[in-house]
Amino acid sequence: MSGKARLTLDRHYVDETVHDAALERLRHLYSRFDRIVVSFSGGKDSTVVLHLALAVARETGRLPLEVHFYDEECISPDTEDYVERVRAQPDIALTWYCVPVKHRNACSRQQPYWYCWNPDEREKWVRPMPSCAEPTMPGFARGMMIPDCSHLPFAGQSQTVAMLRGIRTQESLRRLRMTMRSRVDNYIHQSPNGRNVWLCDPIYDWRFEDVWVAPSCFGWDYNRTYDRFEAMGLAHAQQRVCPPFGEEPLNLLHTWAICYPDLWHRMTARVPGAATAARYALTELYGTHLREPPVGLTWREWTWRIINLYDEPWRSRVALSLRRAVETHQRKTKRPIDDTRADPISGVSWRALAQIALKGDFKNRKAGGLVTLAGAEQKRRGLTLEELLAMETDNDGTRY
Repeated sequence: MSGKARLTLDRHYVDETVHDAALERLRHLYSRFDRIVVSFSGGKDSTVVLHLALAVARETGRLPLEVHFYDEECISPDTEDYVERVRAQPDIALTWYCVPVKHRNACSRQQPYWYCWNPDEREKWVRPMPSCAEPTMPGFARGMMIPDCSHLPFAGQSQTVAMLRGIRTQESLRRLRMTMRSRVDNYIHQSPNGRNVWLCDPIYDWRFEDVWVAPSCFGWDYNRTYDRFEAMGLAHAQQRVCPPFGEEPLNLLHTWAICYPDLWHRMTARVPGAATAARYALTELYGTHLREPPVGLTWREWTWRIINLYDEPWRSRVALSLRRAVETHQRKTKRPIDDTRADPISGVSWRALAQIALKGDFKNRKAGGLVTLAGAEQKRRGLTLEELLAMETDNDGTRY
């Protein structure tokens, strides 16, 4: 082993509430940037950012608060009503974009993307475009996702812009690592697309419980979609108001048929594969609860056959994701990849790779989660990562 110190992700707690810390960050942003814009989705995290930013905007005399909302078409009536209530507030200047951004469609391997407000599919739209909407954006091009185009409203301007997001590190190890790249202003990141735009995460250290309790504590308005999910008995971690066709929300696609039956019929006609996914998303067909590969195949053989279920160019994309996972495993250890048991250092197994292939993992989130599987296996074996790495250099790995 080299003498290089390993980066740790230890948290340091201070005698300050996350609410007060977020307000201080926002005050700093208002003093540093020419323009403050809230990237608002209508969800619980961006709701918190909206209300905190509005409080600081009033405090600093920087009203009205500028808010950008990207309407993803397949949203609930309660979400639309909530955004309309936000837009109606006199202290808020909300721009309601209805541009045909590209979305992941994990319901179908043949059509793995769909475009909301696609002008070529107007007859399939699940709802009429709001009369207040902005259907175009200078510089917008087909194939852009929301992160690709969110800087466009500020392109060519000399003003510095702080785009406020409801990003929290608790939800992702990748997000946690992103905040550890600097010791000062670690919640401020320059946009990779716009030189004058910074992406700012003032509630990055809020916990799940903080976000849920804040509207009740402070009397804030919120999206009533959550009330419907609550009535269904969904766990709080499962409640998402975004379109339910992506890799993460797909398992709860069927709940929309219960909460919004009228909208549901239009949604299944709108997005290819949605009706099938609603019925089978919780089965092995979509990579959930994998138990055994098909008769006569090993997990390794099945993994590479799954790739052929995709058409090009998606086939090459999935294959590349798997190759990278295998190469990462080979860099970390000399052990062969086990069929079902996660490697305690890389987290890789052929069953895990089969699940990644079935889900597509176009955003590389499942592959990124292999480190979690490695941690679980380390805990099961009662060994630390340092002990495992030491064993790796001492012998060929047969010791454990």
